[in-house]
Order: sequence, then structure tokens, then C-alpha cells
Amino acid sequence: MAESTFGVSRETSPGPEREPAAATEILGHALELGRRYTADLVEHGERLGLIGPLEVGRVWTRHVLNSALVAPFLQAGGRLADVGSGAGLPGLVLALARPDVEVTLIEPMERRTDWLRDESARLGLTNVTVLRARAEEARDAGPFDQVTARAVSALRTLVPITAPLLRAGGELLFLKGARVEEEITAASKVLQKHRVRDIAVLELGVGLLPEVTRLFRATVGEAS
Repeated sequence: MAESTFGVSRETSPGPEREPAAATEILGHALELGRRYTADLVEHGERLGLIGPLEVGRVWTRHVLNSALVAPFLQAGGRLADVGSGAGLPGLVLALARPDVEVTLIEPMERRTDWLRDESARLGLTNVTVLRARAEEARDAGPFDQVTARAVSALRTLVPITAPLLRAGGELLFLKGARVEEEITAASKVLQKHRVRDIAVLELGVGLLPEVTRLFRATVGEAS
């Protein structure tokens, strides 16, 4: 909503989004933790620079549930790295939804890693490790079975910094926008170089959320 004072407009925060009916189906047993996380993100997210002022009005559908849709694709008992975790999207949401998975949240900014540690503690999550680092600096923490990322960068930039974190045969799980097919085409040489194969783009949340969630899913083969 725009508010005008002496002809100058500025954006004002909308009210918090009400919990959608789809939250129960998507989060299941983790619904209460999802509610607590969402409430904390609404309360602190804008002040800490984790989400923009307009995102409060769509925090459930565009952020929390969008992230939680990836949970069924995680390997049971596996190790997951979330690159550029920021507010914990998708990594912290996946950690609360899948307590059987060890999740490492990789984030270079101190105020964000402070938030991630504090929020993990508030939620009582014991399967989370927070690592203040760039992806390129996090290789010693691996190898991981899977790597996630959301709103970090285009594939041609993202693949070279994430593929080295994986074990041979590990998976890339990236939340992407409507132009993901164009990104795949633009990254063809990079994908070949890093032995990325079995590429699929899955549309998640159809009929559950207002916007389709696109998941780029691929396997990283063994190095020669």
C-alpha cells in the first residue's frame, strides 16, 4: 500500500498474512513449529533486514510454504547444505519439517547467522548447524548428500559454488522462478563441466498455493 505525504509516496507494510488452509497439508506434524517460525519472521524479519516490508503480507504462501514443499525430496537420514540461507528459507523450514535430516545453513552475513542460531534455539531444533561462510569456503564442512538454495543467483553462477559441496551422486535442489528453463540453457556449458545430469524442473504446490513453486532437481556425477 502506498501512503502519500506532501506528494511523496512510500511503501508501507501490509498486515501479516493469515495462515492458509494448505499449511496443514504441507507442514503436517511440523505445523506448530512452522507457525512459531512464521510468527518470529513476521515480528523480526523486516527490522533485521531478512525480508522486505511487502513480504509480511505473503510470508506464508510465498516463503514458508514455498520452502516446505521441498521437504518430501530430502533423503532420509541425509546431510543437507542450504547455501545463502538468509532468513532460513528454505533451510530452516526444511530442518523443522524434516528432523531426520542434518541441515547446515551456510550464510556469510553475521546478523543473519546470529538470527539463524537464535531462531534454531528458540524452535528447539537439534539438527541444525549454522556456518558463517560463503559457499566457496564451506567445502570442508561436506561432503553433503544434497544442496538447496533459494533466490541466490542464476544457475550458471550457482552451480559452480554448490556442486563441489556434494558427494559423488549428490543432488542439487534449487527453488527457481518462471525463467528457469532459460537459466538451464544459459548454463549448458557450466552444467556439462560439473557433470550435472538427470535435470528435471518440477512444479510443486499446484492447487495448494496461489503461485507454482518450481524446483530445479539434478544429480552431480562423479568427477573423471
